[in-house]
Amino acid sequence: MFFTSSRRGARLARRIVVRRLEEWGIPRDSDASQSLALIAGELAANAVSHGHVPGRHFHLRLSVQPPPSRDGRLAPASARIEVSDARDERRPVLRDRDDEAECGRGLLLVDALASKWGVAERGVGKTVWCEYALGSEECRSRQVAGDTGVGDAR
Repeated sequence: MFFTSSRRGARLARRIVVRRLEEWGIPRDSDASQSLALIAGELAANAVSHGHVPGRHFHLRLSVQPPPSRDGRLAPASARIEVSDARDERRPVLRDRDDEAECGRGLLLVDALASKWGVAERGVGKTVWCEYALGSEECRSRQVAGDTGVGDAR
């Protein structure tokens, strides 16, 4: 899904992540939903702050898939969030921040909450992605699978 490169767009992206997760069986009050909302909010805010190009939007893709299981048992699912923007020269860097800094902790939060994260190059811009392991107890539905968001950042 595309969002305007504004604070409002970042806030809307975060809200849509929570709503979509709930539709897929992950309760809005669960640790998973709250963590994924925080991650989505931080990545969207970074796209707005550091990846903004006038006239271009950022793109968010959310997917939840059960990993393959060889023994047929229901395995914990994993969620993946990808946020793409139009600037490739401003790549995110994980830095230690002193306690007095008023900003710059977003990637530290993403790093602490996500199972793994990284940056992928694109034709125009970059995609910052992360994966989050979902415990089976965090999902109401036995069928937790979905994908939302297609296309590239404009």
